[in-house]
This record gives sequence, C-alpha cells and structure tokens, in this order.
Amino acid sequence: RLSAIYRYPVKGMTPQRLERVELEAGKTLPYDRAWAIENGPGRFDEQAPRYLPKISFLMLMRNERLATLQAEFEEDTETLTIRRGGRQVARGQLGSKLGRQMLEQFLAAYMKDDLRGAPHIVSAPGHSFSDVSAKCLHVVNLATVAELERAAGRALDPLRFRANLYIDGFPAWAEFGWLDKEIQIGEARLKVFDRTTRCDATNVDPTTGVRDMAIPAALQRRWSHSDFGVYAKVTA
Repeated sequence: RLSAIYRYPVKGMTPQRLERVELEAGKTLPYDRAWAIENGPGRFDEQAPRYLPKISFLMLMRNERLATLQAEFEEDTETLTIRRGGRQVARGQLGSKLGRQMLEQFLAAYMKDDLRGAPHIVSAPGHSFSDVSAKCLHVVNLATVAELERAAGRALDPLRFRANLYIDGFPAWAEFGWLDKEIQIGEARLKVFDRTTRCDATNVDPTTGVRDMAIPAALQRRWSHSDFGVYAKVTA
C-alpha cells in the first residue's frame, strides 16, 4: 500500500505531506523541488534551465542547519512561510521578486556561516531541482527502513530519505527487484529505472538538524552498497 506522499517545494527544506495527488506522465509531483536556494553566485539560468549538481544550492548534505526550520507552502498563492520553533520568522510569495527577497534576507542572516555569497531563490517553469537530471519520483520501502533500523539498533525517521512515496507491505529490499519494471498505484503507473545512492544528507536528523548518524557508511558495512530507495518515472 501507499503509506505517505511528500513533496519538497523548496530543495533542502522540510517536506509537505499530501493526502492525494494527480500524476502526469514524464513529470515530478506538482511543485516538487520547484525552487532552490543558490549558495552565492550561481550558474542557474532561468531562461535556459538545466540540471546542476546539488552542491550549487543549499541542501542538507552540507547545510544541516536548514533542518531546524519548518517550511509551510501554500499552493494557491505559492507562498512560503518559514518557522523556527513554531514561531514565524519569514514569509513571502515565491512567485514574486519582493516575496523572494524577503525570504532571502532571512536566509542570508540565518545561514550566514554556510554561504559563499548572497543566497538567491531560483526557479524555471517545468524545472525540478532533483538530485538527478531525470524528472521522476523517489520511492522508499518502509520495510527496508525497518531492516536498517534493526541493523543500526535505533529508530529512524523515514523522512531522512526525503522520498516522494513511502510504500508498505513488501519485503525489505524488494524494490531493488523492480528495476526496469512498472509499479501501479491506483490508476498511475511508474517505471523504476535506478537505485538511489545515498549521500550524507541522510545522516541529518530531519527534525533537530543534528548530524547524528553515518547511514551511507552503515549501508556499506552491512550490505556492501550505499543504495536506499529507487527512482521511478511516471509513465501513465
């Protein structure tokens, strides 16, 4: 069964849980990674968007302080509210220059120790700032999370893995047998095309921002690889 749906309107910030979503062939979840925060002078061209490595942007692999902020996205107005400890600290419309500037001013102060220059919130129609160039969804099997919990000897928040779809009811690691096969969820079909190689972003507690684990290393020690989850393209 499909246990949960999440999207990340701004790359590197906290997710938004969805109760339902309409998928379109060849696209990501609507608004998933639709914006990113360039770390100083960037190479992203909004008129000619292209895939750039994640180190071009603020993200948890290097900027765990982002996890201490709670991001709330209002789809109707494309407004982002940032809270810290439940208190609103910034708010602005992502679709307007003034709204982005209000958010950027807060981020410039809050993330100053991590910045290579002034932060800029960037986007382009139809572009997604995913960790991979393909427009796809990230799928994680909760049984595999439970298997890693047993190996690690501690509970793990599945949100460490920043997936779009969390599924349940399959054996652990079953998803690795789905490469080049289709899965069906309701009327939607997705073709699995790659395993997800994990980076140090998974080491960060998604609630506290504390870098308290070494998950890629633990995967490598126990299973001789650092893959966790799969990527799938929407085919229908």
